[in-house]
Amino acid sequence: MFARNPSIICVSIYIFLSLLSVVTILGNLLVIISVIYFKQLHTPTNSLILSLAAADLLVGILVFPLSMAFSLSSCIYYEHVLCKIRRCLDITLSTCSILNLCCISIDRYYAVCKPLSYSIKINYNIVMIMILMSWGVPALIGIGVIIAGLNQGKCEERCFINIQIKSTTASVLSFYIPVIIMLGIYLKIFLVAQKQARSIQSTKSGARVSKMERKATKTLAIVLGVFLLCWTPFFVCNNISHFSSDPMPDPVIETLNWLTLSNSMLNPFIYAFFYSWFRSAFRIIISGKILQGDFTNSKLR
Repeated sequence: MFARNPSIICVSIYIFLSLLSVVTILGNLLVIISVIYFKQLHTPTNSLILSLAAADLLVGILVFPLSMAFSLSSCIYYEHVLCKIRRCLDITLSTCSILNLCCISIDRYYAVCKPLSYSIKINYNIVMIMILMSWGVPALIGIGVIIAGLNQGKCEERCFINIQIKSTTASVLSFYIPVIIMLGIYLKIFLVAQKQARSIQSTKSGARVSKMERKATKTLAIVLGVFLLCWTPFFVCNNISHFSSDPMPDPVIETLNWLTLSNSMLNPFIYAFFYSWFRSAFRIIISGKILQGDFTNSKLR
C-alpha cells in the first residue's frame, strides 16, 4: 500500500535527487561541448578532462536514476536484475573516474616536471591510449564482477548500494593504491613547481608559461581533493564494516553513497570557477551564440 501512496517526504527526496541528476548532466554536457567545439581547448589535458566529464555524465544519466530507485526502495519495488545492473555501472564508472584522474596526474607531471619532453611523452596518441585504458579496464572489471557472481544474491526489502567490490583487497587495488600514486605525483609536481617559480622569475615568457601550468595543476589538484572528500568516507566506512560485527547504519550508507555521486556534479563547477576559458566557453554555449555563427576559433579569455 505504501508503494502506491508514497509519502510527501519520499516524493520530495525524489524531486531533489532528480534536480541533482539534471544539474550533473547539464554541467558535464557544458564541459564536453566546450572541449569538443572550441579549438583553443583541443589539448591533451582537456582530452582527459573530456573523458572524465563523459564518465560523470553517464553517472548522471544512468547511475543517479538507479541509485534513486534503490535508495528509496521502500517507496517502490524493483526487480533483482536492476540491482545487478546498478552495481555493474557503479563499479565501472567509479573505477573509470579514478583511472581518468590518474592519467590527468601523469599529464600534469610531464607538463610541469618535464616540460621539454611533454610534447613527446604526452601526445594525442598516448592520450587516446590512456582514455581507452581508463574505460576498457573498468568495463572489464564491471563485467567480470557480474560473470564471477560476486554480486549474486536477491535484493531484499532494501537493496543497498555498494559502489566498489566489497572485499578489502579490491578496495585497496581500485581506490587506495591509485589515490596514493596520485598524491605522490602531485606532491612531486608542487615541489618542482616551486623550484621552477624561483628559477625563471627573470624570464617573463617563461614565467607566464610556468604560471599557466601551475594554475592548471592547482585546479586539477583541487579536482582530486574534492574527489577524495567525496569518496574516501565511503571506502573507509565500507572497509570498517568488514571488520565489525555490527553493520553500518542504513542512513549512513545512503548518505555516503550520495556523497560519492555528488562528485560527478561538482567537477564542472570547479572548472568554471578556476578556468577563465571554461567560463567564457560556458557563457557562449548558454547564451546560444554557437547556434548563430562559427565560434570554434574564438579566443577564450
